Amino acid sequence: MTSSADHQPSCRVVSASNIAKSLLDEVHTDLSKLGRSPLLVGFLANDDPGSRQYADWTRRTCEEHGFKFELREPDREGLEDRIEEANRDPKVDGIIVYYPVFGGRYDQYLQNVTDVGKDVEGLGHRYIFNMYRNIRFLDDQQRQKSILPCTPLAIVKILEYLQVYDMSLPYGDRLYGHTITVINRSEVVGRPLAALLANDGATVYSVDINNVQQFSRGEGIKKSRHEAHVKPGWTLEDCLPLSDVVISGVPGEKFKVPVSLLKQGAVCINFSSEKNFPSLEVKEKASIYVPAIGKATIVCLLRNLLRIVQNRGELTNGSVQRDSTNNPGTSSLDRCEKCDRPFVESTDR
Repeated sequence: MTSSADHQPSCRVVSASNIAKSLLDEVHTDLSKLGRSPLLVGFLANDDPGSRQYADWTRRTCEEHGFKFELREPDREGLEDRIEEANRDPKVDGIIVYYPVFGGRYDQYLQNVTDVGKDVEGLGHRYIFNMYRNIRFLDDQQRQKSILPCTPLAIVKILEYLQVYDMSLPYGDRLYGHTITVINRSEVVGRPLAALLANDGATVYSVDINNVQQFSRGEGIKKSRHEAHVKPGWTLEDCLPLSDVVISGVPGEKFKVPVSLLKQGAVCINFSSEKNFPSLEVKEKASIYVPAIGKATIVCLLRNLLRIVQNRGELTNGSVQRDSTNNPGTSSLDRCEKCDRPFVESTDR
């Protein structure tokens, strides 16, 4: 007779709190070197309860960790002018707008009103262009790093923490050999995430309700940036058995990943507010399961704010902790608690 211990799943459940803590330690180190509290200004111009909750969450996290936060609530018709005022105000270090405001293309326009030097969400055209084109710096000297959207960045940092990135490969190629399925192709999270992972060398299957697209840098990752191609006739069921990492962010409580199709030992990450993976069943197939990422996402917002300050030069001239690599501007923000390697070495993110 086998004991009950023989039937216990070997899946490791990883809390976003642990990942956030390692990033917060790094944020605190660089904040102390800055010698002041950066000011983040949030603009709330809608009646969406989710936006209000996110604004309250931002305030609480900022205040708990030594940052200043001001919430400004203009009428949506006056939002553009208020953003411009904050752009010109030297006391404002970063700006976040809680969308949706008008919805559609006008919100996209407003994303580009925010000054590139204060856009902590990385939603402006300059940052989005760089992200898709696999351009990792704003300047030719490669000292000013481009800002990435917070949720995709948080997932990248989670994969680094889990050591999915192969540190023995050249930076920028350290997901080579991995096949990843991303279930969600929104313009805010899913598509940017697929692009980031493919630019780091993975073969990514991007799945939404319409089709499956393959994001990759081609055979042997010889191309400098990813390309996307539709996989005719493919569905999620074709992707899951091939994937050693599955990342899901489908809104709505009805969707569940068919875990019976998961590759044995897959890494599973949920970034939806709902539970896309059945909790018990996924632990029978996955080697690692991250059920939520929210706390890591908000820390990436603070990290982006400090990076913007760093890009202005306030954390240079010796105040940034250097490492033994040849990457200029590597700070404690970029170090992994587990292996003491700089995160920038793996992705330059």
